[in-house]
Amino acid sequence: MRVIIFDGICSFCNASVDLLMRWDKNKRFRFTANQNESGKTLLEEAGFDSTQVETIYYYEDGQMYTKSTAILKIARQLPFPFPLAYVFMVVPKFIRDGIYSFIAKNRYRWFGKRDTCRVPTPEERARFLA
Repeated sequence: MRVIIFDGICSFCNASVDLLMRWDKNKRFRFTANQNESGKTLLEEAGFDSTQVETIYYYEDGQMYTKSTAILKIARQLPFPFPLAYVFMVVPKFIRDGIYSFIAKNRYRWFGKRDTCRVPTPEERARFLA
């Protein structure tokens, strides 16, 4: 199972989920907000703080990935040209994660946030964890 756990009130994160659903033609990914019970449960089972909303989480094959590694692992599963981004795994993690953290820290100011978590449409519901 491949699950992307995102900040459900972040406008940038929600727009990213919209794009991922569009690009993921094979429907490899499932989604949940880290504010939802399914997201909290996955995070806690993997030993992460479920109240931490400063990063995206990507769960695949029993492993939980965060920040830039999560983004690059996700990109690797998408159609061309996105897998080419995986080459950035050679960049030291502290540099990749530093850039990621800068964007994450400013995402509400730059892109805004919602009052409530995203509610999937009936067409999207099968792609979200209950």
